[in-house]
Amino acid sequence: MTTKVLDSKTIDIIKSTVPVLAEHGPAITSRFYQMMFTNHPELLHIFNHVNQKQGKQQQALANTVYAAAQYIDQLETIFPAVKQIAHKHRSLGVKAEHYPIVGEHLLLAIKDVLGDAATDEIINAWGEAYGVIADVFISVEQEMYNEAATKPGGWEGFREFIITNKVKESDVITSFYLKPKDGGSLSNFQPGQYITVKAIIDREAYTHLRQYSLSDVPGEEYYRISVKREDGKGDIPAGIVSNFLHHQVSEGDTLEITAPAGDFVLQTHENRPVVLLSGGVGQTPMISMLKTLASQQPTRDVTYVHAAINSTYHAFHEEIARITSEHENLNYFVSYESPTAEDQQAKNYQKEGHIDLPWLQSILKNNKADFYFCGPVPFMKAMNQALKEWNVPDERIHFEFFGPKGSLEV
Repeated sequence: MTTKVLDSKTIDIIKSTVPVLAEHGPAITSRFYQMMFTNHPELLHIFNHVNQKQGKQQQALANTVYAAAQYIDQLETIFPAVKQIAHKHRSLGVKAEHYPIVGEHLLLAIKDVLGDAATDEIINAWGEAYGVIADVFISVEQEMYNEAATKPGGWEGFREFIITNKVKESDVITSFYLKPKDGGSLSNFQPGQYITVKAIIDREAYTHLRQYSLSDVPGEEYYRISVKREDGKGDIPAGIVSNFLHHQVSEGDTLEITAPAGDFVLQTHENRPVVLLSGGVGQTPMISMLKTLASQQPTRDVTYVHAAINSTYHAFHEEIARITSEHENLNYFVSYESPTAEDQQAKNYQKEGHIDLPWLQSILKNNKADFYFCGPVPFMKAMNQALKEWNVPDERIHFEFFGPKGSLEV
């Protein structure tokens, strides 16, 4: 990764602001989004409004800015994070021309929040540093745009797909089977990747973009996404896009989507045992991984562990049970937080409550495996902590966040 070299004085100024960013980061990024959307409301067609309201996007940006400041003289250190964010940006349609707008308003927000403490020297240094950081993102993203557009079956921007099948998988999860409207071929993807769906909803001023993991094996004539309906609860409003897909979209309708993206992918070049851990709708990328392992690496030991509230929320149970029953080296375990009376009678789960380390140790031979996990943030934090307590090396722990990147450290 080649970047413009900042002089030592600029680097020193940026690094000296790290403690200030750590303290005021969320306030700066909140003010940044407020000003940017006021001056450029067209960007609301790209950004997730719910994440804005809940503060998730602000915190994610603050974390990114903080990391970039901390490693401004060795940006290669944060390249994995840059790559992950760049995948999301490419999938959403963030372009090079958006970066000057972001830079302008980020500097305005720093000045606005810090007041006189943000001297001209500091603002100028941050202006230079932002230019370097932006160039890195633009370069990485341009490569991703080129790759997505030029690979067999690939395309640029949004492409129309027809919903050929809509299947209810549980009380809250429904699958959508998508085929290209133009009849052309499909770009291949890696198990674990996602697509972005553009939702144009009546009486909504802006389009809504949402990223959904591809929940079936690569190589089919369709893409499958499996969407959890987010119902309103307390102060949390119902999910605009998930309810739109569940209630307003039907077979035969058209959706616009971007080409597959994401770096949470199955490492098929390895032959170590694999443990797939999922909570709720976090199983969607895991199903793609499981089915790929069954077809491409049928001798590899795989353990699929899923946590759900109970069987009414549990999607794909029959599909996974069938796949694992056909391969003696594939094992399947289920944990229900609150099993129903029917669940208790049917004994269709192995653990009541949450997945924890003692239970994992009881069902796994050892910790010498590649661990992949995805699900709600509390679930992911618990899995991350359990694996670290079990001394699983970081390079064998793989996870995917739904929404803006956050921290799993408890």
